[in-house]
Amino acid sequence: MSEVNQAVAAEHGLSASEYDTMLSIMGRTPTITELGIFSVMWSEHCSYKSSRKWLKTLPTEGPQVICGPGENAGVVDIGDGLAAVFKIESHNHPSFIEPYQGAATGVGGILRDVFTMGARPVANMNALRFGSPDHPKTRHLVSGVVAGIGGYGNCIGVPTVGGETNFDPAYNGNILVNAMTVGIADADKIFYSAAAGPGNPVVYVGSKTGRDGIHGATMASAEFDDDSEEKRPTVQVGDPFTEKLLLEACLELMATDAIVAIQDMGAAGLTSSTVEMADKGGVGVVLNLENTPTREEGMTPYEIMLSESQERMLMVLKPGREAEARAIFEKWELDFAVIGRVTDSGRVMLKMHNETVADIPVSPLVDAAPIYDRPWAPTPARDAVSAGDVATPAAPLDELKKLMGSPNHCSRRWIWEQYDHMVMADTAQRPGGDAAIVRIHGSDRGLAISTDCTPRYCYAEPETGGKQAVAEAWRNLIAVGAKPLALTNNLNFGSPEREPIMGQFVGCVTGIGAAAAALDFPVVSGNVSFYNETSGEAILPTPVIGGLGLIDDLSKTARVAFAGEDEAIVLIGETTGWLGVSSYLQEIVGQRDGAPPPVDLTLERKNGEFVRAQIAARHATACHDISDGGLIVALAEMALAGDLGAEIEPADQDVPLHAWLFGEDQARYILTTTDPKAMLAAAEEAGVSAAVIGRTGGRSLTVGGSHTISVSELRIAHEMWLPDYMAAP
Repeated sequence: MSEVNQAVAAEHGLSASEYDTMLSIMGRTPTITELGIFSVMWSEHCSYKSSRKWLKTLPTEGPQVICGPGENAGVVDIGDGLAAVFKIESHNHPSFIEPYQGAATGVGGILRDVFTMGARPVANMNALRFGSPDHPKTRHLVSGVVAGIGGYGNCIGVPTVGGETNFDPAYNGNILVNAMTVGIADADKIFYSAAAGPGNPVVYVGSKTGRDGIHGATMASAEFDDDSEEKRPTVQVGDPFTEKLLLEACLELMATDAIVAIQDMGAAGLTSSTVEMADKGGVGVVLNLENTPTREEGMTPYEIMLSESQERMLMVLKPGREAEARAIFEKWELDFAVIGRVTDSGRVMLKMHNETVADIPVSPLVDAAPIYDRPWAPTPARDAVSAGDVATPAAPLDELKKLMGSPNHCSRRWIWEQYDHMVMADTAQRPGGDAAIVRIHGSDRGLAISTDCTPRYCYAEPETGGKQAVAEAWRNLIAVGAKPLALTNNLNFGSPEREPIMGQFVGCVTGIGAAAAALDFPVVSGNVSFYNETSGEAILPTPVIGGLGLIDDLSKTARVAFAGEDEAIVLIGETTGWLGVSSYLQEIVGQRDGAPPPVDLTLERKNGEFVRAQIAARHATACHDISDGGLIVALAEMALAGDLGAEIEPADQDVPLHAWLFGEDQARYILTTTDPKAMLAAAEEAGVSAAVIGRTGGRSLTVGGSHTISVSELRIAHEMWLPDYMAAP
């Protein structure tokens, strides 16, 4: 390897000032291994150096929160002595370079984050963003990513129960693959990563270390250019069958009291797990790297420490428990090696055949990691779009058909049918609804899970877009009858070194924080992914929200599908016909103008709590929140899900028909009921806007008595776009 100097440091992604800080910490020129350690720990991906200032503003506490941000995943109390453990994170850059393995290892990584804390994973979700369908890479990327997610999740036996997929030219050069996992653990048996006990053994378990994935963390901390294909060697390769063995072995050992601390090896591999465990415990660690299980000959300390080989864990055990732990891992045919000891030195010391190859003080390495208060520019305000300025369609339901058959509104069946969403037999609501529902095994209770974001809102007005992403996740949980508990977020943006992009980030985080506080929906975990751009072309700001809710009685839930003939259709919430930055404006008119719909968080809470109460009282036979595409798209989705039509009569003649149908006003739901008088009376008492707008029945969707389209015609348009697109050469 090269002699370490500023030029070599720059190749590792360190700035001149960061290199100078490292020299000051070390008091000497570092070894190449030490440089590698600093480079990954101070990368954007690992250090959050551009985002930490703003992440600290998010609300993270609540009576339900057992563990907030800072550990492998967030933990919330779900009653009966149980806890839900969950997190979402990105694998964007690897998935663009190598879609199958990038997506697969993204799933593997988030699974490990969850079972590292002692939870058995019970559900996977994902949020995917691809470029324009016309782009030459898009079909290949969709195929690879979906196959990778399905291949890994199906093999390990954790159901993939839902998610979202969208297309936009902004993602042509940088797709987004965000993976979420939810697990369940005993609330009093959560495992943490803080190393403790000088002299305690440090143990490596799982797969052998190879040379795959070296510098994956630094690759994910830089934008792409025309040579991005050359970064393929930085993408890890996963093995779900080994992950399954690792999961079972870890949970078996966790059933004993042998583990002091545990940390998965994700980004930055053995480096990050060692440093983070030592730092959180306020201790030191000495590792003998020659004891590390390797699958390739002649691996250097640098390669061993920076490898991002998958399916591996680092543990600190109680003294004398090595034989017991070894027996468990060998039973599961996994490597087990004592590779070091905890010390009281406060340093990470690495040895190879008795030669010291790295000796770094832990606290300065972590505490002196750069924190940048990056300059940012606010996004210029936009004027609202008047419905009167948007051409009125002669046949609005023809436009509905176009919308339902468009890439962003068509059925995702082709995707979710490739996922095993029923394995473990606890999936209570299949993909396609507002939120997935997974039964808490052996009970009548369940967890509701949703992922949501509307990037075009975030681009137009970041703060409003951040609020809306949280509000929609909250609404989707409400719509199935769940009590929202907490959220995880995956904040995907372009380069923070560009002031407008940093301004998008600041605005979105501000909005997320405001909504999380107003809705008692704290942020307990998450991930920031910057540098999602190619040659200066950034993605749309995409702060994905993963929401988790609790259902105490699975008999008191709601589904999207119209449930029966001749039921009243009730619109909850006020409609002004907001068309700015709407799906209708984008997909039908071909514009992305105006301001996004305002988000009234007080109204969101009031309307949502009313809807949940109606579901709990079994007064609502079906429920759907209104979001992308407006009222008529929501009604079409309910009709398709129930294979049942409806006759609709506009409730407000002051709002132009196309705006009433396609406007994306927030804080709205559609409920069906057999007793509309009682529902309207309850709404009036609660101070909630409610109106009967039609009745279910027939095999067509009819508006105002004159506009009609059959459910079967809608279904063909809705179901065929994606299979036809993927079948094309």
